[in-house]
Amino acid sequence: MKKRLAILLLSLVLICSLSLAGAESSSWSQINQSLERSADWKNYVADPGAFQLGETAPLEGSDDLYIQSWGTYPSLDGSTVCVPMAMEWARQWLGLEEADLNGFVNFSTTPNAYARLTRGDANPMVTIASRGVTMDTAHPIDMVVGTAPNAEERKAAEDAGLHLVMVPVCYDAFVFLVNHDNPVNTLTQDQIRSIYGGAIRLWSEVGGTEGLTIDAYQRPHGSGSQTAMEELVMDGFQLAVASPVYISEGMSDLIRQVGNYDNAPTALGYSYLYYVDGLYRSGNIKVLAVDGVEPSPENLRSGAYPYTVSYYAVYNEGNEVAARFADWLISDEGQACIAQAGYVPLRNPEGL
Repeated sequence: MKKRLAILLLSLVLICSLSLAGAESSSWSQINQSLERSADWKNYVADPGAFQLGETAPLEGSDDLYIQSWGTYPSLDGSTVCVPMAMEWARQWLGLEEADLNGFVNFSTTPNAYARLTRGDANPMVTIASRGVTMDTAHPIDMVVGTAPNAEERKAAEDAGLHLVMVPVCYDAFVFLVNHDNPVNTLTQDQIRSIYGGAIRLWSEVGGTEGLTIDAYQRPHGSGSQTAMEELVMDGFQLAVASPVYISEGMSDLIRQVGNYDNAPTALGYSYLYYVDGLYRSGNIKVLAVDGVEPSPENLRSGAYPYTVSYYAVYNEGNEVAARFADWLISDEGQACIAQAGYVPLRNPEGL
């Protein structure tokens, strides 16, 4: 009973924290899959003392709730697609129970995370419910885990006198999606740029059904997938301005729109393969090959798939906690943990 009361009180603390976060969104609203550890989960960490949380202090006016410092473990925020990766690190280093991971890994999505890193803001929504703990809300985030910052985010950091260190930690594929009823299975890079630039408007021009227009969905500027679309795919070509009806606020929204029965013959969208396969699954969409190349792990590591991307550990130069953690992420141990979370590591770790 006492434990349940502590968790209830902690929920009230969370509500207050959420009000501090303003209108910033949470990545959990974009996930529809259970992210529990697998039955064959392994602990790869040999020295569990390297990254640990710090001391706790009672929350003022309560005997059951606590504020905990971050200690030698980095405070993280990041992209929705990297939530399972951060959950795995918390399992490995902190021994957190599955029920606590949703509260501890509470990312605010890509643009909000980079804004926090530049401003020196905390992630005010991090809790360990079973322990009655809310993490120190005065501690600025140490690291963003996710897609690369866009040009505006890089400039904002530069204007603030910061130097962003970007460490690639794994691979993924930026992929294009159609409804499973669409007969098209591959597009070329030129076709994709022509579609999203406005030069190609009909599916028949790319091997699809006669008489059907292409409804090309986009994401809002600043989102991780839109940055990839603008900087990786278009690569200097002009991206057509989309009508608001064709801009999907969240990645889950885009997948629902592409998979919708009414959109079966016409819709086209984009996302990250890990998100499509592991975080928001839909049986109503299919992933296209690009230039005839499938986004397989082998094609990502070799670079054969043209829209291979990396996820990064990004931190401000001089942050020693973040630097040490980034070094671990690219070690054999870190790469094994990333692979166990379902991502494509930079290399296959030896001996683990």
